[in-house]
Amino acid sequence: MKFDIITLFPEMFSAIKEEGVIARAIKKSIISITTWQLRDFSLNKYKNVDDKSYGGGAGMVMQVQPIRDCIIEIKKQNPKTKVIYLSPQGKKLDQDLVEKLTTHDSLTMLCGRYEGIDERVIENDIDYEVSIGDYVISGGELAAMVVIDAISRRLPNVLGNEDSLKDSFTDNLLDYPHYTRPEVVDGHSVPEVLLSGNQAKIDAWRLEQSIKRTKQKRPDLKV
Repeated sequence: MKFDIITLFPEMFSAIKEEGVIARAIKKSIISITTWQLRDFSLNKYKNVDDKSYGGGAGMVMQVQPIRDCIIEIKKQNPKTKVIYLSPQGKKLDQDLVEKLTTHDSLTMLCGRYEGIDERVIENDIDYEVSIGDYVISGGELAAMVVIDAISRRLPNVLGNEDSLKDSFTDNLLDYPHYTRPEVVDGHSVPEVLLSGNQAKIDAWRLEQSIKRTKQKRPDLKV
């Protein structure tokens, strides 16, 4: 899976490129992440990529030309890439959308700033508009990292543990409770079934707990 990131702050992505699961996936050549500095595509000497909004109002709007030229350049290298705009107005990211995005070999993520981007980019150049939640953050960079992480962990050999594919929201269920040593903490013991060695009973208990936990904590999810 190839990720191309259009951003004003490419340095922000060094965190996931150098540490943790994503960094290991890069070293294994399972994924690649290329950042594109949007200002490199500005045509003015000040390298501006934004301008005042028609109709007035506070804040600046990111312009069509540098964004479109950057996308064109990326598509020269990856003609089939799908372009994602990280936006609070987009479809909310959930596991179903993650699975859909995982089917693509190449994704380009546009990280907005200021008041957003010119609407004509959204209408003509964007394949997916994606939101990570109903709140506002300073830009699309953090959202892009969330999307990259969610997708990457679903790719074969990234985690090296098939049980991780049963994490929360798989099959629309929250994860079951986990325990480790010591066996007793503050008078609370590990459930006996987990010590039984009977895998069928353990699996049944875990499914029961996932359903129970989902109904209690996330009744909005359909079980």
